[in-house]
This record gives sequence, C-alpha cells and structure tokens, in this order.
Amino acid sequence: MARSLPTNLLLSLRPSQWTKNVFIFAGLIFSEKLLDLHAASRAAAAFAIFCLLSGVVYLINDVRDREADRLHPVKSRRPIASGALPAPTAMGAAIVFTVIGLTAAYWLDRQFGIVAATYVALLALYSASLKHIVILDALTIAVGFVLRALAGAVVIHVAFSHWLLLLMLLLALFLALSKRRAELVTLADGAHGHRRILAEYSPYLLDQMIGIVTASTLLAYAFYTISPETVQKFGTDRLLWTVPFPLYGIFRYLYLIHQRDGGGNPSEALVTDRPLLVCVALWGLTVIAILYLPL
Repeated sequence: MARSLPTNLLLSLRPSQWTKNVFIFAGLIFSEKLLDLHAASRAAAAFAIFCLLSGVVYLINDVRDREADRLHPVKSRRPIASGALPAPTAMGAAIVFTVIGLTAAYWLDRQFGIVAATYVALLALYSASLKHIVILDALTIAVGFVLRALAGAVVIHVAFSHWLLLLMLLLALFLALSKRRAELVTLADGAHGHRRILAEYSPYLLDQMIGIVTASTLLAYAFYTISPETVQKFGTDRLLWTVPFPLYGIFRYLYLIHQRDGGGNPSEALVTDRPLLVCVALWGLTVIAILYLPL
C-alpha cells in the first residue's frame, strides 16, 4: 500500500535520527538546572526546533544524493530516492521548514537563533561540498554536534564548559569516523559509487583515526571529571565514578562495528542495542544522582 505524501515527508525528516539532538540537554543537566521548569521548557523548545532544522538538512541531503542513494541496498527505499516524494516538493518543504524553524529560534532567543542559523548553514554547506573533502567531512559532522550542545547552553543562558565542548567534538568525530568505516566495509566495491568520499578512505586509515579519537575522548572525559573547574563548580569529584560507562559504551560500539557489522547508523545502534542503551541510561542516571542528590 502506497504511503501518503505527508507520511513520506515525515519519513524524509528522519525522526529516527532526532535522538542526536539530545545533546541540547547537556547544558541543562550540567548547569544543574534540570529541575528548573523555565529552563527545562526552553531546552525542550530548542530540542523541537533542532529536530525540525535537522530534518531540513536531511531533506536537502536526500535531494542532492538521490541518484547515489538508489545504489544503496537500504537508502534506495527512502521516499526521495524511490520517487515516492518528488524532489521539488521536498525542496519546497525544506524552504518552508527552514523559515519556520529559524523564526521560532530567533523568537525564543536571539543568540540561540544565531547558533541555529549557523547549524543550518554549516550542514547545508556540508551537503553541497564539504562532504566530498576528506577529513573535513567527518569534522563538519562533529562540529554539528558541538553546535547542538552550544545551542542548548545559550538558550538557557548558561556558560558551557570548554571541556564538554571538546569532549562532544571528539565523541561526535568518533561516531562519524565509525560510520564511514561501517559504510566502507558494508558496501565493499559499491562504496565509492554510493559516497565518493569513501574512495579517499580505507579501513586501515579509519582504524588509525578511530584509535586516536577513542583514546582522546576517554582521556578528555576523565580529565573533565577531575578538573579543578568541574570540582569547584559541582562541589564534588565523584563524577570520576562515571568513567566506566563511557569506557564500556565506546568499547561496545567498537564491538558492534568489528564483530557485528554495525555502526553504520549510530542513532539506530543506540536504541536497538540493549547493552548500549542500558549503558547510556545508567550513565545519565548516575550523573543526575551525583549532581542533584545529596550524597
């Protein structure tokens, strides 16, 4: 049975990928404002706006990549690649959603609006050219995650730790490089036809990059938990207790990539792999308990 146009449009916004926007709530949690109703409502509004704007980026990207996506065993079933959603309709919707999203962002907070506009411009540039430039393609994706975290901080008017921004850059870079490796291995000889930039990578090169970023991410997180800035801000050094969770989570993700042929879709892995999901949930609960409960 054929899907309706609104359904195809919604699917093209990729709601399954909106979990990436939870980075917006990092500022809310680590500024100890999670129980502040006003701050929480502003963060929730920011999350909704970024879900819409990230959907716009997916629309633009799918229109530009529709020919290459038709060569992919899974992406060929996407509404735009399959022809179920005409490209002109998708681009028209992208323009309308961009106007709505950025208007709402500026109405909510001027600085937040600037960050949101920067996010859309950067990811549009990525879709147009940066994704075809080796290394810059992965770095651009990583910066997109940093902008999400920064947006979540400015919308509630709190300073965001430089440690956390660095950590999110490294973590996002780890996921981006892991995704490239998964695509390269899964698609094999057809990888270059699907995504031209994959011709510039090899599994060995990506493994070297991933190894460096993995170590840097774990060290950055460990140093953040015990840095004088963090201890003074929260009045505790107990965040060090949470280090085993990112250790397990990253190693579990590497296991999925190398032993289970996963990693091509980080958002899907997060919600479908039970051990990884439990790890993230336990990390979040532990952080909240340390920051908000009198221990």
